[in-house]
Formats: sequence, C-alpha cells, structure tokens
Amino acid sequence: MLDLHGYGPSIFSGAIVTIEVALLSIIIAFILGLLGAVAKQSGGTISRSIATAYTTIIRGVPDLVLMMLIFFGGQIAFNNFTEWLYYASDEKIDIFININEFVAGVLTIGFIFGAYMTETFRGAFLAVDQGQIEAGKAYGMTNLQVFKRIMFPQMMRHALPGLGNNWQVLLKTTALVSVIGLADMVRLATEAAKSTGEPFLFFIPVAAVYLGLTACSEWGFAVLKKRYNVGTVEA
Repeated sequence: MLDLHGYGPSIFSGAIVTIEVALLSIIIAFILGLLGAVAKQSGGTISRSIATAYTTIIRGVPDLVLMMLIFFGGQIAFNNFTEWLYYASDEKIDIFININEFVAGVLTIGFIFGAYMTETFRGAFLAVDQGQIEAGKAYGMTNLQVFKRIMFPQMMRHALPGLGNNWQVLLKTTALVSVIGLADMVRLATEAAKSTGEPFLFFIPVAAVYLGLTACSEWGFAVLKKRYNVGTVEA
C-alpha cells in the first residue's frame, strides 16, 4: 500500500467508503427504477403522475443541489415539524434527528439515479415482445409469473447498456458526498493535498482507483450481457 506521507491508509479506507456508497446507492436506484417504470407502464393515473413528476424534477435539478437539500434542508424541515408537533400535541412528542453523512449520501444518490433507472427500465419494458406476454397469460401464468419468467429476463437484456452507463456515472457521482463531510477518498485526498501542498501525489491515485473501478465494472457488465443474451442472435 502506498504510504503517501502517512495518508495512504486513510485514503484507502476512504476508497472502501466510496465503494459502499456506490453499491448501496445502485440497489436503491434499481428498486426505485423498477417501481417507477412499472408505474409509468401499467399503473393508474395517480401512480403514473407521481412517477412522471419524480423523473421530471430529479432530472431537472443538479445532483449537488439535491444533496444539499436532503442533507441540510431535509433534517431542518423534519426537526421543525417535530418541534411544531411537540407544542401542538398534548403528549409532548419530542423527536430530533441528525442525518448521518453516509446515509444522506446513499439516499440522495440512490434517489437521483432511481429517476434515470426509471427511464432506462421503461424503454426496456417497451422493447419486450408483447406476443410473448400474451402467450404467457394464455398458458395460465399469473401477472407475477409473467413478470418473473418473461418480462424481467428480456427487459434486463435490453436495459443492460443503459444500466451500465448509469452505474458508471453513479460511481463518479459518489465524489459529491465529500461536500457534505463524508470521509470518502476524495475528501481525504483533498485534506491531504491541502496539508502537504502536493495535489498530484494524492489525486492521481484517487483517479486511478476510479479508473480501476470503472474498468472492473465494464468487465462485469460484459459478463452479464453475455448471460442475458444466451439464446439470442445479435444483429
């Protein structure tokens, strides 16, 4: 491990934090994306409207602004509400929260990319052959069985390119958590560079870590693409 004037171990631990934020965020984004796509495709008027408003607002507001709103504004708004509840209620309910930087970063990034995943999955669902869905229902499959056995596997094949792109962008977006005080590798490298006056010494290894993560991700998505394309012929 590079020592980097004694900062190497802490920056390495910051890289672990970065990976944890990225993995947890993509799980949240994946779930929100599926829910949003299903709501847009087969949901009622209310669910479609909520999903449309969600994707429109999130894609129109900068990621950094959203992170600041959730981390700072979110906890202020919640604590103001609980303070009002304390004085308005006879039971004197006293609740105070202090949002953790890690939790705020994961929730914000997952929430943001859930909107992008929604559009990715929606397009993938539209690409699934409707004839196969109707055939599944004709064989007596329930809607859940049709989704698990027909729609989801084929949807994933079409969604993988967009999913891979979203993951790569999400991975680099994790650098934003440094602005809310989370000790990821970008923040630790910034502090080390300020202390020593040697930015290249610290930021080049950080860039190399991001490059390594994206390269491994490319390989992983290539494996997934090969798996989901089994039995198909690429044009």
